[in-house]
Amino acid sequence: MQKLTRIQMAARLAKDIPAGSYVNIGIGLPELVANHLDPADEILLHSENGMLGMGPAAAPGEENHELINAGKHPVTLLTGGAFFGHVDSFAMMRGGHLDLCIMGGMQVSQTGDLANWSLGRKGEPPAVGGAMDLSVGARKVFILMEHNAKDGTPKLVENCTLPLTGLGVVHRVYTDLAIVDITPKGFLLREKLVDISDDELRACTGATLHFPDDR
Repeated sequence: MQKLTRIQMAARLAKDIPAGSYVNIGIGLPELVANHLDPADEILLHSENGMLGMGPAAAPGEENHELINAGKHPVTLLTGGAFFGHVDSFAMMRGGHLDLCIMGGMQVSQTGDLANWSLGRKGEPPAVGGAMDLSVGARKVFILMEHNAKDGTPKLVENCTLPLTGLGVVHRVYTDLAIVDITPKGFLLREKLVDISDDELRACTGATLHFPDDR
């Protein structure tokens, strides 16, 4: 089965961000979304470490390691961009000032519960960062992740078994196979992104997947 690459996944999500939105970009795979935005859309990117107006990744040879995103990778700053401390950054996150947050995920349940900060391994250091604040503070939460884990187990599940980040916070999931909305009925397919049958997609999903023509 041909799956989308990580770059293709990020580019597809970028197409669905409304012009003029204030958007937090999370650590990991979501960082790639910043490289696929149309400047004409005037989307303002927020970074948890204290930046508004963040641009795409810095070009090779032009990195400034004093200018990094929350994932510690060199980025750029758009004209008019601003820096601020963590207090102000988290006030923006918690205060409902962000239209959208894009985060990675380890598991998403059919009711929109999110687990994205720990695999639950014994002795694993905590690494939640601002994920909990973002998951409840942003007006919408989009998750960008592979449809299945490296061992093949589904990441879209009936109930999360990993430590939770937030309850009922996810609105939509973008994977390397499909776009899935969280609805009162559970998982609802919005769009297939690769050549895959309904039965194959259901088999990759750890909970009931509804289709638009379901009755």
